[in-house]
Amino acid sequence: MLDIAADLNRWVEEGRDFAVATVVSVGGSAPRGPGAALAVDGEGTVIGSVSGGCVEGAVYDLCVQALEQGEAVVERFGYSDDDAFAVGLTCGGVIEVLVAPVAADAPDRAVFAAALSAAARGEAAALARVFKGPAELLGRPLLVTPAGPDGDGRHGSYEGTLGGHPDLDRTAVGESRALLAAGRTGEFVVSESGAHCGSAVTVLVESSQPPPRMIVFGAVDFAAALVRAGKFLGYHVTVCDARPVFATRARFPEADDIVIEWPHRYLRGTETDPRTVLCVLTHDAKFDVPLLAAALRLPVAFVGAMGSRRTHEDRNRRLREVGVTEAELARLRSPIGLDLGARTPEETAVSIAAEIVAARQGGTGRPLTGARTPIHHDVPGGPSRAGAMV
Repeated sequence: MLDIAADLNRWVEEGRDFAVATVVSVGGSAPRGPGAALAVDGEGTVIGSVSGGCVEGAVYDLCVQALEQGEAVVERFGYSDDDAFAVGLTCGGVIEVLVAPVAADAPDRAVFAAALSAAARGEAAALARVFKGPAELLGRPLLVTPAGPDGDGRHGSYEGTLGGHPDLDRTAVGESRALLAAGRTGEFVVSESGAHCGSAVTVLVESSQPPPRMIVFGAVDFAAALVRAGKFLGYHVTVCDARPVFATRARFPEADDIVIEWPHRYLRGTETDPRTVLCVLTHDAKFDVPLLAAALRLPVAFVGAMGSRRTHEDRNRRLREVGVTEAELARLRSPIGLDLGARTPEETAVSIAAEIVAARQGGTGRPLTGARTPIHHDVPGGPSRAGAMV
């Protein structure tokens, strides 16, 4: 439900009753992953999606029913061979959906409100809820925030309870914090007493993280189009260039930040993490070489550089001369982008964005037509399909 936190947070502030359906598990070629949500308020207004349209009508009815009865339920939807028009996933997948009411006077309302408020502000938070286990535990929320490095009481707190044994909450806090640190939405299985040796309770943990960063180096025309693509993909986009005449708000109105600085100096002083994407569009050796020498040694998600194949070979030679290893060079995606035949800045931005998505999700970049490979990819140890930049 955190994927629609901004809208749900507004509903909370307006005092609305609502019910939320959240995908808790998937199988096969399901269109959306765990954490995807659809919500219905007391007036019948609907937001979000759990299946891209396949079972939305049935899920809507379940939300209305949950509001009326005040109870959480779990429903399974799969493909129907006997009746193609029956409620089911025509794509052949299977999903399980947790449907839970969030009434204005519900005891757990404050926990949901805190989780939605944090996610809407772009803060790190994890929401844990039981979706398999005793009926009285279904849908109860436990909100977990990251552990602070200094042990300050303001950090690493949690609110709410899963409603079972106290050790169940303690185990859930630890598991949720680990998933949150990895930026993943996932599940874990424990006993009702919180022991990992049991299997009576299955808990979904939805992670909300601040948007991942995309740093675009080089205030060129292609950069303006890439900024728009990056924003569309949900990145916090920074444009960096040492030339103030080019790095202006007028040229990059959609960028979150515009930095006038030598690229390698800025990169060394700014914050990055394993979700960060670095796109080098300057194709000028005096900028590229020191910048890429620093970038290829950082634990970031993607490092790509623009330029012709001749520029790429010359740049690699220069990088070797300054001590970049072959293993580090292997991380460089250059020339940046997939082979789409792109010509214009906008087409090139699509090409670059497509390579970033493929790198993050383990895609091949090949056409799906005629292929027998999975449509959806999950990178081991990486974010789930519903995870924050994700």
